[in-house]
Amino acid sequence: MRKKNVLRSQKDFDSVYRKGKSVPSRHIVVLYRKNRLPYNKIAFLASKKVGNSVHRNRARRLMREAYRLSGMQIPDGYDVIFVARKSITEASCQAVRSSMVSALRRTGVMNHDERHQTRSRRH
Repeated sequence: MRKKNVLRSQKDFDSVYRKGKSVPSRHIVVLYRKNRLPYNKIAFLASKKVGNSVHRNRARRLMREAYRLSGMQIPDGYDVIFVARKSITEASCQAVRSSMVSALRRTGVMNHDERHQTRSRRH
């Protein structure tokens, strides 16, 4: 993810929390808001409710990987925050990915004609 595509400023976070919409799923909550920019800004958060630093870092890594593997493209012009729920600590990457895809589809941001692309990785 490029540096400009990362949501960083407290003002932007506050704006998404106050004026944005949210969609919950089993392992994550997606908050989103239009940002009037020609690109998206995305953040992956895990609070102390998720667990200690090891669990929080794993949760963020799982969400980043799930987003990368989901193959879904959010149209330009949105601030998106993915917040981990406590249940993510026991989840596999596949479970987080399906939870994320489900939440992203329910946002209404995604076009309905886009198909979920599954990519298999071989080692």
